[in-house]
Amino acid sequence: MRPAIINIMDGAARKAARSLVHDFNEVEHLQISRKGPADFVSEADRRAENIIQKELSSAYPQFSLVTEEAGLIGDDTAEDQWIVDPLDGTTNFLHAIPHFSISIAHVHKGEILEGIILDPLREEVFWAAKGQGAYLNNTRLRVSARSKLSESILATGIPFLGREGKEEMMAVLPLVMEHTAGIRRFGSAALDLAFVAAGRYEGFWEFGLSSWDVAAGILIVREAGGLVSEIDGRNDPLGGSSILATNGSLYDPIKHLLQQGLKNRRRS
Repeated sequence: MRPAIINIMDGAARKAARSLVHDFNEVEHLQISRKGPADFVSEADRRAENIIQKELSSAYPQFSLVTEEAGLIGDDTAEDQWIVDPLDGTTNFLHAIPHFSISIAHVHKGEILEGIILDPLREEVFWAAKGQGAYLNNTRLRVSARSKLSESILATGIPFLGREGKEEMMAVLPLVMEHTAGIRRFGSAALDLAFVAAGRYEGFWEFGLSSWDVAAGILIVREAGGLVSEIDGRNDPLGGSSILATNGSLYDPIKHLLQQGLKNRRRS
């Protein structure tokens, strides 16, 4: 039995997903405004955000809500808060690349209690409730059991125009490339985290993400048996400047690779 709050989150995400899928099929006709270098926001994004806000606020009016576009909505002293990304993978969406997601998390006094990530095109719903495990639709999730770096696939996000972190990424990429079976960059951090939870990747790292990119995914990975922290090991990936999510056995080796790359950069 899924918790009632997960059902509310699922319903809001699915309703927004129907809007996104409709717009994705007509992506060439969308009204697109420029928000920053290589960072776009579309009418589809705003429509999905409005749908989710309306559905969640109707069910839990006492919760505040944080989204990428609107910022904080509601009482900034509320103990309960929604953290929402209505379209994670906007650039993919606008280029008709079928890889994007909706991410919703419920945070109580700073602790992530529930999270959901929906892939609208594949109709895959990754969800978790604290202490109750992680699931893909109705199937229990577990992180990968692989324990060798040479057999592992990692995912990351590579900085693009106007984004910070290029130097850090260039410092760690050669080491990761040398020791692993491959690196993937698909353009949706939420789905990258969901794929770690599902055992499709052994790990994911990125610099400079925001809370709406990672909140749901952090809980889903942890409830699937994985480990999540900042790259330097600090336990604040929700509010920190970096994130590292892995299966249990490869957490230390992957963290060591990334830290070694950053250390080499500082020395040079």
